[in-house]
Amino acid sequence: MTTDHYAIEAEELRRTYAGGFEAVTGISFSVARGEIFALLGTNGAGKTSTVELLEGLTAPDGGQVRVLGHDPYRERAVVRPRTGVMLQDGGFPSDLTAAETVRMWAGCTSGARPVAEALELVGLGDRAGVRVKQLSGGERRRLDLALAVLGRPEILFLDEPTTGLDAEGRRDTWELVGALREGGTTVLLTTHYMEEAEFLADRLAIMHRGRIVSTGTPAEVTAARPARIRFVLPEGVTAGRLPLSLRAAANGRRIEIRTHELQDTLGELLRWARDSDLRLEGLDARSASLEEAFLDIAQDSARTESAGV
Repeated sequence: MTTDHYAIEAEELRRTYAGGFEAVTGISFSVARGEIFALLGTNGAGKTSTVELLEGLTAPDGGQVRVLGHDPYRERAVVRPRTGVMLQDGGFPSDLTAAETVRMWAGCTSGARPVAEALELVGLGDRAGVRVKQLSGGERRRLDLALAVLGRPEILFLDEPTTGLDAEGRRDTWELVGALREGGTTVLLTTHYMEEAEFLADRLAIMHRGRIVSTGTPAEVTAARPARIRFVLPEGVTAGRLPLSLRAAANGRRIEIRTHELQDTLGELLRWARDSDLRLEGLDARSASLEEAFLDIAQDSARTESAGV
């Protein structure tokens, strides 16, 4: 391992709970400095257990983890001031204002930003005097983020950062996270929004039952999954008229073709439609999305386990 290059390094990491349940079963991955890395998985996949090990909240039951070259559990006093953490629920005192909450947190944070700067950064500058209990759910998530970036962290852990935000708030958060990355901050992100991971992540890992079952860039993960072409045949034209090479699933006149060669397959389809003097209604061709790849990978892993492989 080259700690100068990596901000986070996990090797054969394990975590076991009382009763012998192994939530993390020997995973290995690394996050480069200045990279946004997304950790994805269904509920119970082991994401939270993994992140808690990285944050130094507990010691691993096997393997090792290094954050900025240090053991985050045994050397917490060294690591913690250099990291920012955004939990799913911050649990703020409801009677404090947004500004008072940030000011209180700043008193426990090394090198904290000015309160006004932190609030402006997350779009809460005009809500500084509003009590936490009067903030919307989305505004409280922004306040969570303000506290996470208050100390200008070298590594930022974001646990479901845009839950409860509207579309505009989600995009604003994405832009802020991207700007932090451009400034050199390393980000480890967990999210259930596949669009968010696809937009933000330089690389990602998909977990299932405590194991990493796929890793790579979003493009690499989706490239292994087939693209799809959908269209509706004209009245009186059946799916049987399609060339055999265009293996199609048909629901009446509605057709779906799955292919790993999108350009070639689409070209063949369009040539067939032209030669047959047919117009294909609602023609839609696209590569697999990260959400489709994620669901396929989770289902494949579940089938493999069921088969005892």
